[in-house]
Amino acid sequence: MSSSAAVQTHADAERQPLPRIATGALIGLCAAKLLLHVFTSVRHYGYFRDELYYLDMARHLDWGYVDAAPLIALYAKAALLMGGSLAALRILPALAGTALVALSTLIAREFGGGRYAQFLTGLAVLMCPGFLVTDSLLTMNAFEPLFWMGCVFVIARILRSGDSRLWVWFGVLAGLGLENKYSTLFFGLAVTVALLLTRDRREFLKPWIWIAGAIAVALFLPNLIWQIRRHFPTLEDLENVRRSGKNVVLGPLAFIKEQIIATHPILFPVWMTGLIWLLRDHWRRVLGLTFLVFFVTMEIEHAKDYYLFPMYPMLFAAGGVAIERWLMARAAWTRAAVVAVILLGTLPTLPIATWMLSPEQFIAYTKAIGFTPPKQEVHHAGPLPQPIGDQFGWPEMAREVADIYSALPPEERARTGILAGNYGEAGAINMFGPKHGLPRAFSRHQNHWFWGPPAEDYRNFIFLQFSREDVEDNCASWQAFEHYDRFGMAEENTPIYLCRGAKFDLRKIWHRYHHWN
Repeated sequence: MSSSAAVQTHADAERQPLPRIATGALIGLCAAKLLLHVFTSVRHYGYFRDELYYLDMARHLDWGYVDAAPLIALYAKAALLMGGSLAALRILPALAGTALVALSTLIAREFGGGRYAQFLTGLAVLMCPGFLVTDSLLTMNAFEPLFWMGCVFVIARILRSGDSRLWVWFGVLAGLGLENKYSTLFFGLAVTVALLLTRDRREFLKPWIWIAGAIAVALFLPNLIWQIRRHFPTLEDLENVRRSGKNVVLGPLAFIKEQIIATHPILFPVWMTGLIWLLRDHWRRVLGLTFLVFFVTMEIEHAKDYYLFPMYPMLFAAGGVAIERWLMARAAWTRAAVVAVILLGTLPTLPIATWMLSPEQFIAYTKAIGFTPPKQEVHHAGPLPQPIGDQFGWPEMAREVADIYSALPPEERARTGILAGNYGEAGAINMFGPKHGLPRAFSRHQNHWFWGPPAEDYRNFIFLQFSREDVEDNCASWQAFEHYDRFGMAEENTPIYLCRGAKFDLRKIWHRYHHWN
């Protein structure tokens, strides 16, 4: 048989009708995912620092922000329209995570996986600790996998059907993904390089992939214009982070180890099998290479471990298909055994990947199992990991500021503003302060700088997270009020200062400098 005939035969086989959707398993896994987050994400903890910041973004909708693409503000705006409660906020990432479980099973089906492969894929995505954490907080990280896996689904359909017109949908999803998080640019780069490294480079000879690129650029253009008009503040912010050594930098082996831990060692064989299967598959090799290119890029850039999370559903799907095909010739109990091993291995990590335990229980549990989640940033310290510790102390801080503010005489209170050292404190005052009669807080940190300066001529200030030296140098007189939260991050356990007779005019010096990191 000639090589061209062999290729045609394989193509015909690939375009056979897809297996049935495992409807019952899909519904059950999605329900489990949603209910797990609904009953754990608001039980013991409060608003996360970044969530408070995103709520402030929702109050200042724009086409861009210093450290975030614009869609996160729309997610937060939806939460505000639902009342702004913690439950309204957290239901959005929970729904995104539920949709990811469903989409991942459909990718497994697109790869030719039957009901067992679809179930195994959904189970892996459901129990993966990395997704459990990201889907418990309102951040762009909860939505990013949906855009990326939507793109992967489109690519898989193009590879299976040969219909290049579907690249248009890739362009739509990639453009929206860029408006969700800028790391989508690296995902698109990885796809491009992978295409060029395989026979699928022929797609560049057709118009559809170029049309897709134009659509993605058009969707991203409003944010790009925002960046240009403000001299690319995001690039300045990223450079400041790099120069300051803010993030923990891992070597290649340590980076791989963190990926295995974050996705769970029990699930490592699943996604590694999926990667090998994709690389060996002549028709889907481009997807395996996409992961490898992206992985290498993130290691070179010293990325945080969760930057790779959006790629793993694709590997779980491929691994589910490969395992299903391997087990087809074996006894039925082997399929049940694989599921049992995954469940028994991953269930013990549920309490540290969700918010089901109180702080005291969390600390006791991690000591009992001998595992503490690794740090993402160098200077963050506290009794709890940052995603949990940064959910404590914000309402208490607002009440303490309100006590200081309300104790002032009315004429002095009218000339007293609140100046926060970072967006978490500013967001806390803006979220919890109104019910205590507090004015809006201002900060020169991140996008808050664009939202200032205050219109009022404040002569007194309540300072949050300022050093004593700064207070002494800039105030005619001052008082310090101790602030401490047992479970909050150590950086927030600093005195709150009341500054009287400020030696500066905030409105005049505001535009001289900002704090972007």
